[in-house]
Amino acid sequence: MEFQYHTLANGLRTVHFHVPTDISHCGIMINIGTRDELDQEHGMAHFIEHCIFKGTEKRKSYHIISRLEDVGGDLNAYTTKEETTVHATFLKEYYPRAIELMSDLVFHSTFPEKEIEKEKEIVMDEINSYLDSPSEAIFDDFEEMIYQGNSIGRNILGTPDSLRAFTRADVVRFVQKNYHPSQMVLCSAGNIPFKKLVHLAEKYLSAGSGAETMQKRMIPFSYKPQQQYVSKSTNQSHCIIGNVAYGLKDSRRVGLYLLNNILGGPGMNSRLNLSLREKNGYSYNIEALYTPYSDSGSIAIYFGSDKQNLGRSIQLVHKEFGKIRDNKLGSLQLSKAKKQFIGQLAIAAENHEGMMLSAAKSLMIYGKVDPPEVMYNRINQITDTEILEIANDILSPGNLSVLVYQP
Repeated sequence: MEFQYHTLANGLRTVHFHVPTDISHCGIMINIGTRDELDQEHGMAHFIEHCIFKGTEKRKSYHIISRLEDVGGDLNAYTTKEETTVHATFLKEYYPRAIELMSDLVFHSTFPEKEIEKEKEIVMDEINSYLDSPSEAIFDDFEEMIYQGNSIGRNILGTPDSLRAFTRADVVRFVQKNYHPSQMVLCSAGNIPFKKLVHLAEKYLSAGSGAETMQKRMIPFSYKPQQQYVSKSTNQSHCIIGNVAYGLKDSRRVGLYLLNNILGGPGMNSRLNLSLREKNGYSYNIEALYTPYSDSGSIAIYFGSDKQNLGRSIQLVHKEFGKIRDNKLGSLQLSKAKKQFIGQLAIAAENHEGMMLSAAKSLMIYGKVDPPEVMYNRINQITDTEILEIANDILSPGNLSVLVYQP
């Protein structure tokens, strides 16, 4: 897989890889997310992601929605703690239509007052919907607990109080402060000559100055392990055991990816799935999630169980932690774990949209995009000693936090 690059005069970067199919993908990723908000702006990045679809200088909401859907395409957006992304999927002949539309949304949204008020209610409904899913909400609460007092721990959606306080002037101010071309990446995966893609970027995305840079992100926090048991109206107990972890620029992150996959990856043969579900029948769903950010990260082992099985389940999780802290993986175990992880990554690479968005994030963080083979080679270089050291660092009993939702 070969990646091609171009940087516009205004600082906006482009990354593209060729896909020989009729279906193409394109997106604009902006280096702004929830962690970049001021206290009074909590939820603003995500709210703006909603509002840019409500009208531009030349389009009303209906025309934005219909522009790609009329030709069978799909337009969407998402917000994370570190980026906001608008992306589209369409037939290859509609590249100009897609890029022009995304440019219109990012640079020319007008944020009508009436639409802002309407969208507040929609996002509040989204918050309520999310709160009705404890297996999802607990991840946000866990990060808020371990990053206590820091913006990186706040949930993406904001709160009803913060949303109600937003004004159109606040929205416009946030966009003017943060939506700069030098903090954007145009990503593409499709059947288009790269020269033509660059021409479209020059035509539709050349506005603005490249001089502005985002303020440096800081993590001025001191992690302190905590245990919290919270009463919830649920039918089962939900539990997360985890820790702060390595950021995207830490060389140990690849080893932690592999360790995470061994413990609770998507395979049914993960250690925690075998222990809690297959052998004991305590949990239907158990997973390990490693979430790296640009300068920090978190690891969260999640499971749900009946209330009477909660204590024993927690003991079994710690038992598996102890095994991987105290014993090096055998050569056959390590080899199988590497092959499984590489196979999963290779299958995931078949999702061209996912690969495109991953490439945009990589270009934003590292200034380059490595082909998948580079990651495969790094995985194959991981040693049993490396896994042991990471396990003892991240899974040390004294450093683990616990959050439980109790019925």
